[in-house]
Amino acid sequence: MLATTGLGIIRGERAVFTDIDLAVEPGEAVVLRGPNGAGKSTLLRILAGLLSPTVGRVTWDGAAIADDREAHGRRLRYAGHGDALKLALTAFDNLAFWARFEGTPVEAVDDALDRLGLGALGMLPAGVMSAGQKRRLGLARLALAPRPLWLLDEPTVSLDAASVDLLAGMIWDHRAAGGMVVVATHDGLSLPNARTFVLEKAA
Repeated sequence: MLATTGLGIIRGERAVFTDIDLAVEPGEAVVLRGPNGAGKSTLLRILAGLLSPTVGRVTWDGAAIADDREAHGRRLRYAGHGDALKLALTAFDNLAFWARFEGTPVEAVDDALDRLGLGALGMLPAGVMSAGQKRRLGLARLALAPRPLWLLDEPTVSLDAASVDLLAGMIWDHRAAGGMVVVATHDGLSLPNARTFVLEKAA
């Protein structure tokens, strides 16, 4: 289980949020809502171990993630605003880089491309792909190998309705296998039985 206790962060002498208590169980999806500036992206980065909170802590099965950030990194996939692509590389080679980096068999790349409807574009350089195709390619990393926790920051940006449905199907399968998802999204992504967590701007 992923959990936060009394979580708060100050950035630029401003409290982004305070007193965040959140728990995510296996098979659960939590949708983060709130106005711009409420700290949705910041919270996701803290949950990923990329930022340290000013107060409070994040735990995995009761152990603080700060005690072993490397181990925490191996149990999650984080998709931020950027697509994390090398534009000169083909779609296949972009995913193959991540597969090798993670120790995942390169044979998983074709399946990941197919899962996001990119199987026919594997040899296309990422730099000539449309914004929606680049977004799908970035999200295809989710399908490379199982990780229990997915942290997704506005994953539907640039996606058409059919691609949003593909992503929703991936998230459903992930949850059915016991995976957890925390996602910041404003529109379009239907996640059955998801729990909504609302962040308000700090005073």
